[in-house]
Amino acid sequence: MTNVKIVIEKHADGYVAYPVGVKGVVLGEGGTYEEALHDVQSALKFHIETFGPDVLGGEEGMVLEAFVAEATV
Repeated sequence: MTNVKIVIEKHADGYVAYPVGVKGVVLGEGGTYEEALHDVQSALKFHIETFGPDVLGGEEGMVLEAFVAEATV
């Protein structure tokens, strides 16, 4: 078992979740925070089963911290 950082975004029509630092694209969605988290966990398990544990990047590729910043563009 490996801990993976997950970003969960709230949108007008629901929630979108994605893991940080994973090779490839993995997304989850749901009407609630919990549904999106569960969906992305399921998708991430499938992604690892399909492509192998190297998609997590190992110790070297592990994200130690994740930050969300806001900038004016």
